[in-house]
Amino acid sequence: MSDLSRTADVVVVGGGVVGASCAYHLAAAGTGRVLLLERAERLGTGSTGACAGGFRHQFSSEVNVRLSQASVPMIVGFEEEHGIPLTVHRDGYLFLVRTEDAWARFVEAAGRQRALGVRVELLTPAEAARLVPGIAAELFVGSTFGPDDGIADPAGLTEGYATLARRAGALVRTGVEVLRVEAEGGRVRGVATAAGRVSAPVVVNAAGPWAGLLAATCGVELPLEPIPRNVVTTGPFEAAPGRHTLVIDAETSFYLHREGPGVLMGMGSPHERPSFDTTPDRRFVEEAILPTAVAVFPPLERAGVARIWCGLYEMTPDRHPVIGRSPVEGFLLANGFSGHGFQHAPVVGKLIAEIVTEGEARTVDVSSLSLDRFARGEPVVEAQVV
Repeated sequence: MSDLSRTADVVVVGGGVVGASCAYHLAAAGTGRVLLLERAERLGTGSTGACAGGFRHQFSSEVNVRLSQASVPMIVGFEEEHGIPLTVHRDGYLFLVRTEDAWARFVEAAGRQRALGVRVELLTPAEAARLVPGIAAELFVGSTFGPDDGIADPAGLTEGYATLARRAGALVRTGVEVLRVEAEGGRVRGVATAAGRVSAPVVVNAAGPWAGLLAATCGVELPLEPIPRNVVTTGPFEAAPGRHTLVIDAETSFYLHREGPGVLMGMGSPHERPSFDTTPDRRFVEEAILPTAVAVFPPLERAGVARIWCGLYEMTPDRHPVIGRSPVEGFLLANGFSGHGFQHAPVVGKLIAEIVTEGEARTVDVSSLSLDRFARGEPVVEAQVV
């Protein structure tokens, strides 16, 4: 490690999309020497590299809606603003609802979303099937459609922010594992890495599913669990969706969207357990994901599996992130996005920079997402987790 990188004004730990966004926004805000450390040899190879790349406004909590309203334009306008290519398909999110009770909750949530300025449409099953031909309309009683939602390239956004961070003067180092955050007298002193110590008064935890382990090294308890999720892609097949709409079966959490000549799909399990093991669960794929896929979208019966992989969700008890300060002065948290980290990463980087330079987040009020909400018994409920 060079002498220059023995000290920094801000160290960002984690080279996924959240960490890359933080590094760029911190450097652009003039916080001094910003150092991004990633233990893998390439950026975005953890949860970011395994995610589906979706972005949406259809959330049940106001703070998640507000985060999307601030962040989605940063994704959609990334190429125009920064001159760096980014693949974006804005073909919407379609939630499919199976029961009348669930439909009543979705209709109520759509009303709240509209009151916040979100465009959301209530569709009949037949209308949903016309939007995405092939859906088994008979399974559902209604659907909600967000026309301003979509998918984007996670690797492209991560590398884009890393490029911008370098242009703004940040140093991005891969292949450097952070062993612990060093603190003394209740405040951060720096980080210890496998390549040596880096002194810094500010450390940003953007370590994804490993953020809880990192926080514990300086005595901060971060309630976060790594949850493995399997993802499947298919080869080409007849009647593959013509558009890139992200389709979600609300009851099972099964989702799919067009990916290349086939589709990308995944689903949560009611029997999930915390683990860092990213070995694909082929039995779950064969016995749960594929049968559900064929039931929701029957043309998939003629599709062949091209690839299976497993990524980690970083889940908090209330399925909302922790954004802001920790009990250790100078140790900032950007963690626990519970499957929504990619889409909120742009604005989260901006919020972290605002906290460092201005003392508080201003673009979006994230005071409800502070770490101490758990100790206070004030969780923020999110019902539409995928």
